[in-house]
Amino acid sequence: MFVKNKVIMELLQNIINLPKIEKFLIMEYLCKDLFEENNAFDSPNWHKGILSETEKRVMDGKEEIIDWTEAKKRLRKRFE
Repeated sequence: MFVKNKVIMELLQNIINLPKIEKFLIMEYLCKDLFEENNAFDSPNWHKGILSETEKRVMDGKEEIIDWTEAKKRLRKRFE
């Protein structure tokens, strides 16, 4: 990864050293900012493919559907 801004590079290095639970919190805030503030964002094609695969697993009964709040609780518990 090539980053021109030294401050951003230092920030990224600090994030790498955080515990996983804190990384998930950062991801959550970034996603919220990206998707709530900018509704014009188009998902890349590879992401659409992953979503299609997940949908197929749900239809085949191989994937459990849970709401985002429950998913966050499970992830936090798993990485505490």
